Amino acid sequence: MKIPGPWSLFLLLSSFLAWFALAPPGGKSKPLINGAGASFPYPLYARWFAAYERLDGTVRFNYQEIGSGGGQQQLLHQIVDFGASDSPMRQSLPQTAPGKILHIPMIAGADALAYNLPGSPPLRLTPDVVADIFLGRIQNWNDSRLAQINPEIALPSLPLVVVHRSDGSGTTYIFTDYLSKVSSEWAAIVGRGTAIRWPSGIGAKGNEGVAGQIRSLPGAIGYLELAFAAQNRLPYADVQNCAGNYVRPSPESVTQALASSPLERGDFRISIANAVGPGAYPIAGLTWLLLYEKPPDRQKAQKLLAFVRWCLTDGQALASSLDYAPLPPRLRERVLASLPEIR
Repeated sequence: MKIPGPWSLFLLLSSFLAWFALAPPGGKSKPLINGAGASFPYPLYARWFAAYERLDGTVRFNYQEIGSGGGQQQLLHQIVDFGASDSPMRQSLPQTAPGKILHIPMIAGADALAYNLPGSPPLRLTPDVVADIFLGRIQNWNDSRLAQINPEIALPSLPLVVVHRSDGSGTTYIFTDYLSKVSSEWAAIVGRGTAIRWPSGIGAKGNEGVAGQIRSLPGAIGYLELAFAAQNRLPYADVQNCAGNYVRPSPESVTQALASSPLERGDFRISIANAVGPGAYPIAGLTWLLLYEKPPDRQKAQKLLAFVRWCLTDGQALASSLDYAPLPPRLRERVLASLPEIR
């Protein structure tokens, strides 16, 4: 038998000491909870994961922001422990699942309409103009309809470049849910969904990709989650709501959209797009965490549900600093009461 040399012994000892230092008391490994899905809430989820791991050192999280559609599919195939989505699952999808899937609303947020114009002037948009921009009917920034609602701005003669998501996205669902409510033509021609056949524009992957395209293309306009627009320092428009007021996307204006929405439905698949209320921002939506009512791994399920309860209580305080809106107390109480008990 070959006896290891001094260097080999050193490496073996170092590896053992490193494992011992990382291993929790009792020699049990920390359960790794895997999730995948929406990029819309990712900045807040990342903050939540880091904060909760400091509170509970017995758990770790791994989350892949692959879009709402991808998160739904990975949950259906039980590749992950939870999915995250900004769109409710289609009625037909849960029927193919191995168990009942719960929609747990976690937070609300806004789609911002960001743009790239010389000097970054403040911009106002009406619902009909937004629809016609994304239908490809308004093709230049000096269009008379844009000028009419922005009389104080000298809009340039510059081609208008529409940027949209190329991947399945809950951010897209929120935007097309809004357009389908404010434009009967959009509803008939395009409709709502996480992935649609776009009438015009160029695609980009993820909120980061859309932000990058808008930043690099003069004359570009696109929709992306508010936190990504703010982080990338992109200007974004005030949008006219159904009360006739121009409203800027913010946690406060999304909260007003939540406050005037039908939160007393029998389930939590609620649309808050184009909500009534004088201060409600119209392009807003909930984001859901998806999990099985009877998950296969009970240990992970107990840890995950403890995390969800924390997010819906203490964790809500972290939302506004990242441009998300906390859930109203009455909705949070209903959600907490609906969570399953895993024993």
